[in-house]
Amino acid sequence: MFKRFSSESVSGQSAMKSSQQRAARSKIIAQMPGIEAYAEDFFPKKEKTIMVKCAGHLFILASSGGTPLFFQTRNGEYFPTLRTLHKYPFLLPSLRVDRGAIKHVINGADIMVPGLRSERAVIESEVEAGTPVAIYAESKEHAIAVGIARMSSAEMRINDKGIAVENLHYVSDGLWKCSELS
Repeated sequence: MFKRFSSESVSGQSAMKSSQQRAARSKIIAQMPGIEAYAEDFFPKKEKTIMVKCAGHLFILASSGGTPLFFQTRNGEYFPTLRTLHKYPFLLPSLRVDRGAIKHVINGADIMVPGLRSERAVIESEVEAGTPVAIYAESKEHAIAVGIARMSSAEMRINDKGIAVENLHYVSDGLWKCSELS
């Protein structure tokens, strides 16, 4: 999704109205209940949140300074950016891939079932299909990707092959390299 993303991918940006900000805030809190205590960090009352519109019906919520915080596609669910997830690792359920999958994941590949079924990989959280998840690497502290589960955790444990998680945003993609949107 963000493989070729750059500042040129931005088609427009505007400060969100307070009603839009409240709606986004309530949707994100409903999606990620653990974030409620930290909502003021993302949506300060005296500052505007910026809505960045990109090609492909992609929207990015950024702080008033231009730091990307969350992204959304076609009015779907919100996903935290990796920078947000590194500060608040509890926002999404987590899955841990083995070392063999790391180079593929950080190059944008989807997470396959064998990468989660090896003895060094861990399905740390119970998830349902369609749930946003954080992908961690074996023996690494921070998430390396954000994706959406295509199988439930129970199906991941049973199946021998297939796509377990669709990779949406990963370390080294365009959004990761773009620390500020201007």
